[in-house]
Amino acid sequence: MGPVEAIDRGFVDFDGARLYYEVAGSGQPLVLGHAGIADLRMWDVQLARFAERYRTVRWDMRGFGRSPMPEGGGPYSNRNDLYGLLQALEIESGFLVGCSQGAETIIDFTIEHPEMVDALVLVGSAVSGFEFEGPEPPQWQELVAAFRSGDLSRAAELEVEIWVVGHGRSPEQVDPDILSRVRKMDELALSTVAARRDLAGPLEPPALGRLSGIEAPTLIVVGDADDPEILRGSDLLAKEIRGSKKIVMPETAHLPSMERPAEFNQHVLEFLAELS
Repeated sequence: MGPVEAIDRGFVDFDGARLYYEVAGSGQPLVLGHAGIADLRMWDVQLARFAERYRTVRWDMRGFGRSPMPEGGGPYSNRNDLYGLLQALEIESGFLVGCSQGAETIIDFTIEHPEMVDALVLVGSAVSGFEFEGPEPPQWQELVAAFRSGDLSRAAELEVEIWVVGHGRSPEQVDPDILSRVRKMDELALSTVAARRDLAGPLEPPALGRLSGIEAPTLIVVGDADDPEILRGSDLLAKEIRGSKKIVMPETAHLPSMERPAEFNQHVLEFLAELS
């Protein structure tokens, strides 16, 4: 399946930021939120496929892709930016799909705006308030040193090893095109990480203790080679979100939608079709 030409693309000016978005298709809204090591380009295949059935929106969180960090901006939150985006696009409710940090964002958004969420798809999900307890990845100290020295290219390479190659695999087991694409996206994201960390406003209290209040139908997707703590977090989500469904995708790590897009798309579309 070739790429789709978005029928609409532009920027939403909200809370001091310019949020870049693309929209394709028609029907019930479906919104895609990217991982913290990527930007909206991680959803290239999904935009084309999902737009066949839904009004599909993908967006760059501020500081990622084509959404710049505003100079002199004050505190912000991705969940509030998502609210501003949906308001600007006149979306009253829809299906929300998020990966990693994008999944954390839509969980937080759902807690604040449950009436705007028809279903959730959480991929390799982070959860606000969740603490990593396992040992650091072997690349961690080198990654920190590379970032502090300003070697963002090397830092991105190491993040790709941790998250895209994943746990218990070698780089030779992953499509080199995917590794290259994520490195480029992540190097751009790393250039704004300090500003994003300093200005981000967390959900209070965090989502970790509030998951049982989520009533939206929820699909949890995780790769079997993802970080063990992400796997532990996915078990927690499945336990706490009542009625949720969990799928473990084999031979994938933190970005299963990029590694095995046809299989991923089928899981999501079948789940959403059950709700129609």
